[in-house]
Amino acid sequence: MGGATRRIRDSRPLILGVVILAIWATVGFRLFDLQVVRADELSEMGLSQRLTTEELAPRRGTIYDRNGQVLAFTIDATTVFANPREISDVTEASLALAAALGVPVDAIREKLQRDAGFVYIARQLEGEPAAAVEAIEVAGIYVVDEPKRVYPTGEAAAHVVGFSDIDGNGLEGLEHYYDDILRGRPGFIQYEQSGGVQIPHGQEDRVDPEPAADLVSTIDLSLQFASANTCDAAIARTGAERCSIVILDPATGEILSLVVTPDFDPGDRSSLSAQTLQNLAVRSLYEPGSTMKVVTIGAALEAGVVTPKKTYEVPGSIEFEDTEIDKTWRFEDIDHTGTQVMTVADVVTRSSNVGTIMIGQELGFEAHRDALTSWGFGQTTGIDLSSEAEGSVNLEPTCVTCGPSVSIGYSVNTTLVQMASIYAAVANDGVLVTPHLVTTTDVAGEVSELPVDQREVISRETAATLRALLRNVVQADEGTGRAARIEGYVVGGKTGTSRVFEDGVYHDDRFMASFIGMAPIDDPRLVVAVLLEEPKAPTYSGGTAAAPAFADIMLKALHQLGVEPSE
Repeated sequence: MGGATRRIRDSRPLILGVVILAIWATVGFRLFDLQVVRADELSEMGLSQRLTTEELAPRRGTIYDRNGQVLAFTIDATTVFANPREISDVTEASLALAAALGVPVDAIREKLQRDAGFVYIARQLEGEPAAAVEAIEVAGIYVVDEPKRVYPTGEAAAHVVGFSDIDGNGLEGLEHYYDDILRGRPGFIQYEQSGGVQIPHGQEDRVDPEPAADLVSTIDLSLQFASANTCDAAIARTGAERCSIVILDPATGEILSLVVTPDFDPGDRSSLSAQTLQNLAVRSLYEPGSTMKVVTIGAALEAGVVTPKKTYEVPGSIEFEDTEIDKTWRFEDIDHTGTQVMTVADVVTRSSNVGTIMIGQELGFEAHRDALTSWGFGQTTGIDLSSEAEGSVNLEPTCVTCGPSVSIGYSVNTTLVQMASIYAAVANDGVLVTPHLVTTTDVAGEVSELPVDQREVISRETAATLRALLRNVVQADEGTGRAARIEGYVVGGKTGTSRVFEDGVYHDDRFMASFIGMAPIDDPRLVVAVLLEEPKAPTYSGGTAAAPAFADIMLKALHQLGVEPSE
């Protein structure tokens, strides 16, 4: 018994040694695994835990008008945020922030009481509020620099420039259409840190942001202000709901002015309706009425069907039988009831609906449809603004009244920009140039001109004939556009009046009034299109409501461009 006990005691050191050896073997194996086998993996894991990555945002590009005036640019502002979990005295912090920002204490307290590690207090502060917040020394309150978009011209170019949101995303206008190049591409800086402090001589990587592009627009800021003033005066004079003006250089397709009123301040949009923010000259469709007659007459001239001197016996009205629904449709002229002999020139000058329908019938369905397609109706113009409406044309061979309606500007929906570009083609010897708002981009000093499409839609001869006809509309004593005359300049253009179609019916007391013209008519430098939505009687027609507004802004624009009087 004693011998057995002695043997057990003698073996204890051996057992202990084996255990210790096993432990050391395990430790050694583990160390070998960590330091040799998994060394790279663990090193990378540790590094990833120490690395911090910060985005380096490029400064958003500046937008200029054609003369170098700034329409939109970016400044440095101050943003305030908090980590509520680090704030020991919520009341103290709330009182300090409320006093600095001039906001109710309860609004700040509600944010600081949240169970979150991050909450915005105020963003993109400037001036005294920013300085007051930066002076606050409360643990858990932080300030950082954040870029802020600024629109120094306010309402003047709002519907063209558009706006971006607080995070720098373009939402409307040029800000949205050219968002990808205006925002550039962000870079980053990555460094090792411990306890929130960068480790000296630690790993550091940096990729600089790609610079954003600056845009040089076609807009003339002074003409923007002038157009807005003209629209305001026209609304006051006619009681119209809205006014739009487009000024085009017909040779280049450059839009010198595009105004929609009521307008808005892109820097303060909190209380505005969605419709106010939209550029209705590009997105709102309307039936153009008699301004469409230039397309019908132009197609007939181009096809050789008519000449300006060709005569028609034009009755005061014309009827079409629709046997499918057993209904008679009647089209009539307002200014005469009996049959009169009119030349094609007279039809245009006096804006005869019946005469234009007769010419359209002689043109024929196929030629009429082809002309509309060539002009681009039912399509977008390609202007560099998002969500452009493409319009529509209701012209079917089985439709009895569609041809007559389209001939005089009904059953066709278009935008004011498209109608302005149509008249610009007439002014530009039949060549239609895509209307556009940006000419060049500048990325870090590398300037690029943007390509512009163009195509011939009518011959030079037809365009010249149309200009002569449009001249008579304004200059002749019986012309419907007499109110568009400008002292010292010879002007040509066309009136347009159409009834508003809503809820399935045309309203007899609601109208769209327009005038589109060019000057000087012998060598047009500018095309101006004016549209007044729902002007009130008695000044509800294109000739009484829109033509005077055209004359006002065209004169200002000619003076701005230094075009000398010709009379």
